[in-house]
Amino acid sequence: MEPIEALKRNAALAAVKHVKDGFIVGLGSGSTIAYAIAALGEQVKNENLHILGIPSSYQAFALAVQNKIPITTLEEHPVIDVDIDGADQIDPKLDLIKGMGAALAREKIVAAASKLNIIIADEKKRVKVLGENNQPVPMEVLSFAIAPVMRSIEKLGGRAALRETKGKLGPVISDNGNAIMDATFGTIGDAAKLERELKMIPGVVETGLFIGLTDIVYLGTASTVEQLTQKRK
Repeated sequence: MEPIEALKRNAALAAVKHVKDGFIVGLGSGSTIAYAIAALGEQVKNENLHILGIPSSYQAFALAVQNKIPITTLEEHPVIDVDIDGADQIDPKLDLIKGMGAALAREKIVAAASKLNIIIADEKKRVKVLGENNQPVPMEVLSFAIAPVMRSIEKLGGRAALRETKGKLGPVISDNGNAIMDATFGTIGDAAKLERELKMIPGVVETGLFIGLTDIVYLGTASTVEQLTQKRK
């Protein structure tokens, strides 16, 4: 296993310790979460763990099915006991940029419905200020509104671009049927303010700024797994 993958796996193994028998579990998306889903599948198989998963994307759904984790919905269980997800950037307040996997809207819905929201990542995802290294803010946008949304982002001082698929021509489309747009603002001094401004743009379904939604972060480092906590308001 590559060193970076080992860090992700170690963080995932720390996170799944919070899952108890009978829990409703939010299943995030991305390569790091694949390790958590696999670990939960092993517990379901070998330790008779009884849980129900709520996937935040088709990828998470497919991994849950592959690992024999029973699936449920927010209609059946609107309150989730624990959500495990990844992040693209994590600041000292445990605010996040997420969405490079194009599942940000569903991920935010699942996070907001969870009693405990756990983020797992490798140590490279930790930053002093969100937006460092020109990290874009992913956004889910109605296709009808792409042009005016891009103009509005420019007025806010950002640079917006539709995310293009790698396997075929055309934009990346979310599981909800919307376009994914990446908006770069440089370092973000007030992420909560920018989140509000972006959400006020007609046609923006959701943004990848996750503000005040995280309880615990497990960061895989070269020597250990570091735990960071922040009590949600």
